[in-house]
Amino acid sequence: MGTAEIAVRRRNKSERLGRVGRLAQGKFVSSKNVPDLLKRIIEPGDILCLEGDNQKQADFLANQLASLDRKDLHDIHLVMSCITLPAHIQLFKKGMIRQVDFCYAGPQGTAVADLVKAKKFPVGAIHTYNELYARYYIDLTPRVALIAAAKADRKGNLFLAANTEETPAIVEPTAFSDGIVFAQVNEIVDKLPRIDIPADQVDFVVEAPYPMHLQALFTRDPAAITDVQILMAMVALRGIYEKYEVQSLNHGVGFNTAAIELLLPTYGERLGLKGKICKYWMVNPLPTMIPAIESGWIERVFSVGGEVGMERYTAARSDVFSTGRDGSFHSNRAMGQLAGHYAVDMFIGASLQIDVNLPGRKLVVQLVETFQAGRVPTFVEELDAQDPSIKKALHGVAPVMIYGDDVTHIVTEEGIANVGACRSIAERQAAIRAVAGYTPVGLKRKKRETEELRRRGIVQLPEDVGVRPSEATRSLLATQDIKGLVRWSQGLYDPPAQFVDW
Repeated sequence: MGTAEIAVRRRNKSERLGRVGRLAQGKFVSSKNVPDLLKRIIEPGDILCLEGDNQKQADFLANQLASLDRKDLHDIHLVMSCITLPAHIQLFKKGMIRQVDFCYAGPQGTAVADLVKAKKFPVGAIHTYNELYARYYIDLTPRVALIAAAKADRKGNLFLAANTEETPAIVEPTAFSDGIVFAQVNEIVDKLPRIDIPADQVDFVVEAPYPMHLQALFTRDPAAITDVQILMAMVALRGIYEKYEVQSLNHGVGFNTAAIELLLPTYGERLGLKGKICKYWMVNPLPTMIPAIESGWIERVFSVGGEVGMERYTAARSDVFSTGRDGSFHSNRAMGQLAGHYAVDMFIGASLQIDVNLPGRKLVVQLVETFQAGRVPTFVEELDAQDPSIKKALHGVAPVMIYGDDVTHIVTEEGIANVGACRSIAERQAAIRAVAGYTPVGLKRKKRETEELRRRGIVQLPEDVGVRPSEATRSLLATQDIKGLVRWSQGLYDPPAQFVDW
């Protein structure tokens, strides 16, 4: 960018700030003045970043944005990680958004699909997190960024608390390109525990009338873990974790992986795997990891975000978690994503659907039951994402989260399919059908093909990896309920209100 362009950009920022007038006292804005201030600092054609991933949301600013009319806000290029809140959907329904670049739709997935079909969701691209963060520095640099923080001091420095997450990845490219950074905070204080974002990168601060939206996304109650999920966890531990001696890993969120975490101090101990597997983790501070941490299984955890109620526990276990001098937990979504790509041996998680057209140096495991709630089959011949109307609206690209070539293993209650070892697409399909149970996909398996794949070790049933299904009971879990997690933490875990019934 030439000197003249830089001068124009800086002059434009100065003009925008000059329009604010008495709506702000220095950097600080009254909550009642936010709608008017937004109208004065956002211009048509702007790239606007609204902070919102799958846990942390700048929800007050999002709600104020959605309260405006199209005459106030239009032709906006919205960039954000996750479309999560009803307010996000309102921006599209009101016709304010000219283009959107995002990563994930989360709980608004159905609403987004409806908007796509109605041609009211103008997608630029669907990105991975790090793709989007990288482009904030290149061609998707925000002119205005609306972010969330836990606290601000009187100078405008920000403390992000346990959920640092993606805030630095948004603020830096904006602030260093003469963009405007506007932060909502839970409270304004005289002194911060630490400074995560310096005041010279922040233009405006508002103390929101309610705390920022923070989802307890990774909390799973052990009481809801089923015997089937315990069986799958046992199969995964024997057939994958033990076999490949998985040292560093990332767990997806779900009851399936929670079962694995709660089996480490019991079943894993019986197998003699302590010190051999699961020592280094890239994952949020999962409450169901507490027994494994307290049993000495886990040496290090690095996280993309925090988890509600785990703050006191992570402060007490700074030998395991990343914390500041004051003991406050620190997370980083951008660096966590990099660690997940380059620093771990395995990712294991679950998908809503797997089609039959599912090798790589990293283990990428899908841990799924053959049927979901309501007897909805997990295995299908074609993903819902292949809907022609959705693909057309997305420039011919189906919104697939994990492509088949990236998956190495599928684990169900039926066994393991090592799809990464298959020699052809037809063989891969046969391996998937072999573990798909009584779904329409599984019912098409051929006995002779399954037997041959089993002989070669590509398909393994529970008995092939030394697991007896009759042993898969809840008595194997390190704890049976949330109360047990609190006891394991020596009272340091504070469960979110929705999980407390005592």
